[in-house]
Amino acid sequence: MVKIDIYTKMYCPYCTHALTLLKGKSVEYNEIKIDGDMTKRSAMIERSNGGYTVPQIFINDELVGGCDQLVALEMNNQLDGLLAVN
Repeated sequence: MVKIDIYTKMYCPYCTHALTLLKGKSVEYNEIKIDGDMTKRSAMIERSNGGYTVPQIFINDELVGGCDQLVALEMNNQLDGLLAVN
């Protein structure tokens, strides 16, 4: 089973778009909300090699990037393969 972690903040349109795309794929994901939580934010920055914008998306512990990278994978017909969606 695929493991997806997505770091988000409230009122972030890019986070909403990425979450909507993942929901449309009917996959389970772990949303990590970093609003006001410096510990979670610091963990995100370290895990993403300095990435400080949201969302930060990981599939099977590999950094995908943000919303633009997730959408690009979908547009290039590569996302389903990463998610193991038939």
